Amino acid sequence: MDQVVIVGGDSKPMDEGVGGATSGATSSATSGATSGATSGTSGPSRGGEGGPTKPAASAKRKSSEAAKRKSSTGVKRKSGTPAAAKPKKARKTARFGAGPGYTIQEGEDMLLLISNTGHQDHLAWRPLKKKKKMTTAAKKKTTSSGKGKLKTHAQRKKRKPAAAQPGVNLGAPTLRERSNGVAEENPLRAPKDLDHRWGQSLPEEVLVSIFQMIVVQDGAIPFLCRVSRVCRLWNTAAASPGLWRSVSMGFCWITPSKTQTPRTEEKIKHTVGWLASDRFSQLREFTLNHWKKNVDYAVKVVSQSCPQLASLNLSYCTGVTGQAFLSLAENSPSLQRINMQYSEYQVEGLAQLLNTNGGKIRKFLFTHGSRNDMLLAALSRGCCPDLEFLEINWNVQKGGFCELPIHIQALQHGCPKLKTFRLLNVVLGRKTIRNAEVSALGFPQLEELCLATSSSCLTSDRDLWDLLLASPKLRVLDLRGCFYISAPGLAALPCEELECLFWGQYFNSRCNLEPPPARKDLHKLTEKWSRSLRELDLANQLFSEEDLELALGHLARAPDPDTLRSLNLSGTRISAPALRLIIQQSTALSYLNVTSCRNLPRGHKRVHRGHEEISQLLLALQ
Repeated sequence: MDQVVIVGGDSKPMDEGVGGATSGATSSATSGATSGATSGTSGPSRGGEGGPTKPAASAKRKSSEAAKRKSSTGVKRKSGTPAAAKPKKARKTARFGAGPGYTIQEGEDMLLLISNTGHQDHLAWRPLKKKKKMTTAAKKKTTSSGKGKLKTHAQRKKRKPAAAQPGVNLGAPTLRERSNGVAEENPLRAPKDLDHRWGQSLPEEVLVSIFQMIVVQDGAIPFLCRVSRVCRLWNTAAASPGLWRSVSMGFCWITPSKTQTPRTEEKIKHTVGWLASDRFSQLREFTLNHWKKNVDYAVKVVSQSCPQLASLNLSYCTGVTGQAFLSLAENSPSLQRINMQYSEYQVEGLAQLLNTNGGKIRKFLFTHGSRNDMLLAALSRGCCPDLEFLEINWNVQKGGFCELPIHIQALQHGCPKLKTFRLLNVVLGRKTIRNAEVSALGFPQLEELCLATSSSCLTSDRDLWDLLLASPKLRVLDLRGCFYISAPGLAALPCEELECLFWGQYFNSRCNLEPPPARKDLHKLTEKWSRSLRELDLANQLFSEEDLELALGHLARAPDPDTLRSLNLSGTRISAPALRLIIQQSTALSYLNVTSCRNLPRGHKRVHRGHEEISQLLLALQ
């Protein structure tokens, strides 16, 4: 009688006497599990006759579960991996939207195309793609097929240039179609591949105009030298002679603390020579700052290559010899302005230049030294009859001030057209000349006189009268530090239209022990110049409260309330009623200094700038 074993719903007779019970059950279970894991179907067991049914049933059950997992995922699982492993999701990459790389603004008769240098199209971050590693079999396949071999130069194919898009011009806006099919300009879009070439498509005249604005603000060097290396168009525009009319050369090669090697000196000479020959054809103003070497060479080359040179400024330079001044006298007939402040030079060479070409000098500035009397003697002899601007200063690092003996009448004879005369930290001293004609000519064209010092000086009313006895056109008078000038002496001056009077005292100690003149009659000054006075500085002047109130009353009753613009009353005895009156009447007042004024309430003794702050002060005083 045949035995029937039910496994997975199928029944099959088993032959007797074939195999033992144990071997039949083991082989059946192993065969069912392997076949189920491999093919995913539950087939009948191939065990021997008389095998038990429980191991075979468990094997068939495992086979059916594996089949279900395969049908649910639909992916064939590799051997050796866990059954519960899930497939990996595709990695998302970051994307950034694209937009216009420039902005177009409409002018009166043109469209301006402005590049957005900070646009996200140029700065967008994109993750790098990982390169797939080739397996050994793939490498062998590639090598055998010949695809991995390097191509020779003859086998490389040249890329064909991309065809130009219709309706697209370099530097012009693109076209878009309207709803009716007619093309119209789109000012907000442009070809992305042409955005970086906008600088190469500008007309040369436009570039020169742009460079000119930058040169006026920042100077020609080193700006023009840098932009000339961008491209050929920019090089041509930067070489325009009109951009090189004013040049200032400072520390262009080395720092001030380091010494120059012979190779560096040759490089400097070569650069200066090339600039003078190829760029300075229309140079008019030349400046050297803080040059310790090669000053003579630079001045010679510039004077020989620049016939239109009109201004020479050598500040904080050393080693200027007579050869440089001789080259200027021979090759620079148009030289009109010379500035030698804080520089070390040969005085005899500069005096010879004044004697030779002084007839065209209009402006002269220098620092007082031990042998500079030769320069004043040349000016007093009339070497510069058309001189209009004269400034003599003193290096305060050597001391507070110095005394400069000047024969005033001889200087007035030698420079009758002088308009600006400045003595900065230089005390005016009297000097007599034997057998010289003494006549009071004055400076009839003088408009500005500055005798300011950081310390008290002995300049008196008599000295001031000798300078200004014939100067009716005086507009600016700076007497800061002149402690011994009185208000009646100022009121006696012949100038009737004085606009700026600076009479503040800012020194720390006096140079002598002589008592100062009495501080009174301030109202005579304000009464005389109330119609023209725009700036008044009375800092630390010891006038009484009544005198200050009377003087400011004359300014408040001026015919034009918009005349007074600046008022400095720091350290004075001004009272609140007098200050309130002048603020109410002076509608154009924009600067008011009441620092350290003890008669004013606390919290307001400071500098007030602008109409808003001055109006708030007026409300507080009321």
